Amino acid sequence: MAAQTVTAPDVGTTPRARLFTRMTAEAFGTFVLVLAILGTATFNFVNQGSIIPIALAAGISLMAVIAAVGHLSGGHFNPAVTFGLTLAGRSRWVDLLPYWVAQLVGGAAAGALMLLIVPSTFPAAIGAANVGAVLADTANGYGDQSPLAQLSQGQVTFDLGTAAIVEVVIAAIFVGVILGVTNVRANITYPAVVIGLTLTALHIVSWLVTNTGLNPARSLASVISPDAWTASGGFGQLWLFLVAPLVGAALAALFARAFAPMGTTTPVEGWGEQPGTAAGTTEAATAAAVASATAAAVTTEDAVTPERPTAGADVPSDETTSDETTTDEKATDTDVTDEEATEKDTTDDTDEKATEKDATDDDGTDSSKTS
Repeated sequence: MAAQTVTAPDVGTTPRARLFTRMTAEAFGTFVLVLAILGTATFNFVNQGSIIPIALAAGISLMAVIAAVGHLSGGHFNPAVTFGLTLAGRSRWVDLLPYWVAQLVGGAAAGALMLLIVPSTFPAAIGAANVGAVLADTANGYGDQSPLAQLSQGQVTFDLGTAAIVEVVIAAIFVGVILGVTNVRANITYPAVVIGLTLTALHIVSWLVTNTGLNPARSLASVISPDAWTASGGFGQLWLFLVAPLVGAALAALFARAFAPMGTTTPVEGWGEQPGTAAGTTEAATAAAVASATAAAVTTEDAVTPERPTAGADVPSDETTSDETTTDEKATDTDVTDEEATEKDTTDDTDEKATEKDATDDDGTDSSKTS
């Protein structure tokens, strides 16, 4: 069977989107995710302050934006996720700062939109001073500003150390799940669903402790109003919710490198360097399926195509065939000539016999006349 090589163009390659396109996708995805969380939290008093609606809004919106624009940017939508993927060798260092800028802008835009859409009469209905204070109530915090401290009227609080541990752990779990389900060896059909449900579960677990930070862009969005820059507004504790998720993401990346190494830690050209939450497994599975189909087609073609002679074998050329045909024609002509010669000899013999007979007859006639 003739050897054939399937090259990259045969299986198809998708060019990486431009940096501006990827930044736009990250800003949009982060905007939708943060808006879903803050929007639900702001009006959550109608749900008696339950965390379930907020957690579901976070998980479902994350699934949606991964499906919508994850194929463009990788679907990070969280500075901690981008940091973890970069440390794990799954995203390029040159894209780290642009992605962070896009994500923070998207989160800030969601917070600004909330300031615009909250009715001016709403703060009085929930006992808040103004719209900025309403948004500040969704901020992350510890100590007296943790949700449990407010619900228990200050009887139960979480200190800085506890809050830091919780934020680091949930970030490590979240980034670790992302790195796991988007690994090329993972057999996960819908990684976005797994990641979205993980975010939902982590909100439920950590809500009472810190109001679930996990995403620096989400934490920043709650304190963009000057009303949150007071001592009790949450801005003074913002640093923890910017740093702790990055530490957790770094731990997850180091764990992934140590115990679940990729085939290569050097990003290659193409979508493999932006696996995020949507492209990793799906892109790899699609490429593998196309490559298998192409290989099967090549095998079928070789099976039905006559085997070609190997190099060095005697192959009759057109010129040799023509010479053989000419030789055969000459041989046939020679045979015909021989037949004609034989017939001519036979005719000559007949003529000679006839002549001899005539001569005999003449001799007999002459003898009778003499007598």
